[in-house]
Amino acid sequence: MGQRVEENPYHAMCELYRTMPKATIAEIGGRAGGGGSELALSFDMRFGALGRTIVSQPEVALGILPGGSGTQRLPRLIGRGRALEMILGCDELDAATAERWGYLNRALPEGELRHFVDRLARRIASFPAQAIALAKRAALASEPSWDAGLIEESHLFQTLLRTPEAPALMRRFLEQGGQTREVERHLGELAGKLATTRRP
Repeated sequence: MGQRVEENPYHAMCELYRTMPKATIAEIGGRAGGGGSELALSFDMRFGALGRTIVSQPEVALGILPGGSGTQRLPRLIGRGRALEMILGCDELDAATAERWGYLNRALPEGELRHFVDRLARRIASFPAQAIALAKRAALASEPSWDAGLIEESHLFQTLLRTPEAPALMRRFLEQGGQTREVERHLGELAGKLATTRRP
């Protein structure tokens, strides 16, 4: 495994959402890619809008890996094969597929999403706080430890950042508008384009 990596601040933030004694709900009404997807994966529940919600992990196309806990959360949530399809394929998942795979609890018509999530949140909030906290704690106890996997992910992420290929691919990604609103609407296409036009 190599040298122990210091705590990753992004991991720490995601773990706060996963372990806090309150219900956490992600309402994904549009796109959640990379770190945004990893943050949503840390929540207890995720809901999306049919025809609008898109989730993705495009990092491998940039010569890195999902370093905000995605390599740990996705396999536990959707299974190893589907997780690797998302991580290694760097393609986008629509709401219907994300629901079928278990990434989303439910994919609802766009006009129903906010009402459903609001109703669920209010319903949960109406129950005794201690019962919510201890029920969540009991559910968390069913999971194996996250520590070793998160440490390994951090180590491997840092290893990839030090390769010559990763900074070059990230530069190309930015040169092609990778963090602009317009290009982010087609992130899966850009990921594929980076792979086919890679410079030696």
